[in-house]
Amino acid sequence: MTSCCSENTDSSSAPKTHRCPVDGELYSRVPMTTILHHIHQPWMWHAKPQGYYFCSNPHCDVVYFGEDNSVLTKSSLRTKVGVKDNHPNSLICYCFGVSRAESKSQDIKAFVVRSTREKKCACTARNPSGRCCLKDFR
Repeated sequence: MTSCCSENTDSSSAPKTHRCPVDGELYSRVPMTTILHHIHQPWMWHAKPQGYYFCSNPHCDVVYFGEDNSVLTKSSLRTKVGVKDNHPNSLICYCFGVSRAESKSQDIKAFVVRSTREKKCACTARNPSGRCCLKDFR
């Protein structure tokens, strides 16, 4: 019996990086499931079998884009993307709700590091980038 969550909907043949059609920079692939967790009305999104990528440029309105240069902008998301917002209350750790301001605490950083090592995080689903947030801690 297969699990309902075991199917991989990402295109494994897609390049690991692709250029954002707006800012022209190279960005890494993001799982399609990550996008589904963050967009408004995911049931309305018609994903194609292609690679999707996360644009982390804070000055670019694009958050996700496809190999075909289709884009999903900040207004398409129900989640505020912390790397695109320099506000002290912006989240940088979505698994544990840590804001940019709170991330300066060594106790909070130690908790996140420990919890991540113990695999108590859910970065692929919770973080809009689909990756671990530890690199965002100063």
